[in-house]
Amino acid sequence: MASEAAPRVLPSGHFLIIRLSSLGDIIHTLPAFAALRRAFPKARISWVVNPAGQAILECVTGLDEMLVIKPGKLLWNVRGLRRRDRVALDFQGLIKSGLAAALSMARTRLGFHKNNLKESLASAFYTHHIPEVSEDMSVIRKNLKLLAPLGIDDDRFEFPLKVPASATNKVRAELRRLGLKRGQKLILCNLGAAWKTKRWQAQHWAAFIRVMKSKRRGLFFLLLWGNKEEADAASIVSAQSGAPLAPFLSLVEVMALLQEASLLVSGDTFALQAACALAVPVVGLFGPTNPRRNGPFRREDKTAYHPKDCGPCYKRECRRAECLDDISADEVAALALGRLRMR
Repeated sequence: MASEAAPRVLPSGHFLIIRLSSLGDIIHTLPAFAALRRAFPKARISWVVNPAGQAILECVTGLDEMLVIKPGKLLWNVRGLRRRDRVALDFQGLIKSGLAAALSMARTRLGFHKNNLKESLASAFYTHHIPEVSEDMSVIRKNLKLLAPLGIDDDRFEFPLKVPASATNKVRAELRRLGLKRGQKLILCNLGAAWKTKRWQAQHWAAFIRVMKSKRRGLFFLLLWGNKEEADAASIVSAQSGAPLAPFLSLVEVMALLQEASLLVSGDTFALQAACALAVPVVGLFGPTNPRRNGPFRREDKTAYHPKDCGPCYKRECRRAECLDDISADEVAALALGRLRMR
């Protein structure tokens, strides 16, 4: 990859972050927001987001404004979007997010190199783009690179999240109701994922919990799920392992629950990214996605990954799904026990 310097632009007193979705990627954008806030402590920073991500941003400290794109509402009708005297930063790289940058009427619109965009046509909406980066680069570090034209060279992975006490109190009451005793370590098993290819099969989860119980006492397992299909899978795991299902939780309550945990075991989903952001120990299960790009970034955290010739494919469905299916319960248990010993 040829070396190329990032263009320099004049800083502004008003910045517009564009990261509409998905939930995990909103988490991945927070260090860039934090770096921007450190560099320009008096600037006004706004964030364009879909309704699903609003709850996350409500927990972000230092954000001045959310511009929520409501269902059925046209981008150009979003109140507060248009303002010329600011810099727009598109962290998403889609035509829709690029269009949001253009419709904001910001004089300066920063985006990634077209080879790093999910939809290369989005580059037409930018006034400046940064040099191409490796697809193996952590997406968090990639997001930080987008700040280079503003003169910001900051590699800190800071996540300015503050979970409200009301969510914490509710979660603690639920844990007591479910039977968590003082002194027990809470192990969260997140069965859910938007992509089928990111879901470890129910029999693997049940076997993992049984192995863990045979190796160590004092562990309390709780199964996380997000929809009916995942709840059905969790019921199977519960019947085979004795682990209870968590109640249905909001995004903020999930983050509160993560903060109570000694360990999260999860595929490449919001729960994993949020746990990493909140400094909760994790074991990540990776199949179709690249853990070097999306995985845990702390050295002490663990990743189970069996790369295949066909991957990372980033496919939502696969008839074989060998990459994730080849991860055994014994392997994950060994990683989990090792991570627990590091606490």
